[in-house]
Amino acid sequence: MRRTAFLTRILLLASFLAAAPALRADENLVVQASLRAAEEGLVLDADFAFELTPRLTEVLSNGVPLYFVVDFNLERRRWYWLDERAIAARLQMRVSYHPLSRHFRMSTGLLQRNFESLDEVLAAVKRLRNWLVADRSITFSDADYEASVRLRLDTSLLPKPFQLSALTARDLQLETPWKRFTVPAPKHLPAPVETREAPKGAGGTR
Repeated sequence: MRRTAFLTRILLLASFLAAAPALRADENLVVQASLRAAEEGLVLDADFAFELTPRLTEVLSNGVPLYFVVDFNLERRRWYWLDERAIAARLQMRVSYHPLSRHFRMSTGLLQRNFESLDEVLAAVKRLRNWLVADRSITFSDADYEASVRLRLDTSLLPKPFQLSALTARDLQLETPWKRFTVPAPKHLPAPVETREAPKGAGGTR
């Protein structure tokens, strides 16, 4: 009798574990994202979790740059009409490897940074800070908005042979699901705290 009860509990536990969603170590996702006010406007901070597949690592090591894109939208939901999109922003980060110097480089617009290892450059991609998504000229309604953000690999910028392979090969693809969060009345986000400290160095450089 006891043996039967024990086996029953084991079977129930096994069924529960089989039904529970499995969290993979290589799962791509947006860990956190938040919008805040700055002197220039609204800036986004976000942290991503992803790992390059062995094939993408090989592609990068062979001198082919990878283009990571962060998409951000801010919309006001309206039950009586189409949603009002206030912001649609896109940030591109180009990651490349230079065999001669054995350095990795991340380029965002005119900004370039060099890194000693693949782990270091990917850590920089995964940690997004102070991205200006809206300047102060944008006006908002006095209502709550829904923000959404994701990170993806832009396969359309790969060389043509890789573009064709990426249509069916999952190991050449990388994309997080959209992370959505509510922004209560963006026009009322706290303004940055004013500082009266003297500038550090000539010209007030940081």
